[in-house]
Amino acid sequence: MHEHSNDGVIATGNAQVRNAVVASGSNARVDFRVTEGEGARAADGRPPTPQEISALLARFVEELRRSDHPERDDLAEFAEDAREELAAPEPRAGKLRRVAKALVEAVPGFTALASLAVTIEEAVRGL
Repeated sequence: MHEHSNDGVIATGNAQVRNAVVASGSNARVDFRVTEGEGARAADGRPPTPQEISALLARFVEELRRSDHPERDDLAEFAEDAREELAAPEPRAGKLRRVAKALVEAVPGFTALASLAVTIEEAVRGL
């Protein structure tokens, strides 16, 4: 293996991936927590805006619809509800946190979705 190559994390079978944490095996489970102050940041270091989080959710819905997740329609509707909440004059952060957590918990076996869901959850923490 070339020392400068990086193919990222590839997980198959009974594996879970969350950010940089991987669990593999018949009872694979990942428990990853972001502590206060470690939430997602925009490129300039500030917390993401509701519009930026909405864009992440839109991307999540696109990826979800291309996946073979058995609950993709329900999850997509849930994510769209969160986008509507973000568009409200005063978005309810508690509701958004619950949605973000539910998305993370619903997609552990779908690596690309899980990574994006964690990014959304971290971004919502900054609201």
